Amino acid sequence: MKKAAQLSLLERTIQELGYTVRFEKGNFLSGECRLREDNVVVVNKFLPIEGKIYTLAQVINKINPPGLSPDIAKLVDSLVDTSLFSRDNRG
Repeated sequence: MKKAAQLSLLERTIQELGYTVRFEKGNFLSGECRLREDNVVVVNKFLPIEGKIYTLAQVINKINPPGLSPDIAKLVDSLVDTSLFSRDNRG
């Protein structure tokens, strides 16, 4: 799957979860937040496409909604390495 299609799929998935996705310019880290009553995901528009994809995948992984399609779950799992915090790596 091309990167533009991945970005579009992840963005659409987040919107289906009830979040607003905004691509904004500025000197900030991307992520999700709650603004008044709205759930918003803000992505730095100056990130390369890989950074935008990774940011959206991280948000979906953090939300961890039930019933994700297998395609989206596979994409998120391939992008977000959760093994860094697994029990086996805690020394």
